[in-house]
Amino acid sequence: MEKTLAIIKPDATERNLIGDIIKMIEMNNFKLKRINSVHMTVSIAEEFYAMHSEKPFFKSLVDYMTSGMVVVLELEKNNAIEDFRKLIGKTNPEDAEEGTIRKKFAIDKSHNSIHGSDSLESANREISILFG
Repeated sequence: MEKTLAIIKPDATERNLIGDIIKMIEMNNFKLKRINSVHMTVSIAEEFYAMHSEKPFFKSLVDYMTSGMVVVLELEKNNAIEDFRKLIGKTNPEDAEEGTIRKKFAIDKSHNSIHGSDSLESANREISILFG
């Protein structure tokens, strides 16, 4: 079994979409191993997104991710990372396929409702940051 990390982002939690998103995840045969609701601190967000620290959008990303509650989920499934990336859809919801979480719930590219790990290395790193 492979693990991945998901974050239901502030735009989705503010619009009460947590249950709808978790239902889509469960309907796609992911097992929820751990779940927690948190308000990310600036230091956690900066550590989590450290690979983007030199990019112009870094500060706005940290501000967004610390602007409200997020729900972090450790998920498990065979081929979890690739399958979850397909389920969430492309970063820009305008480019996302029908039936994906971002196509259904995202506001725009910056407020795209959900995060999913992009590799096994990222998943392990992200899970350790958010679940300790």
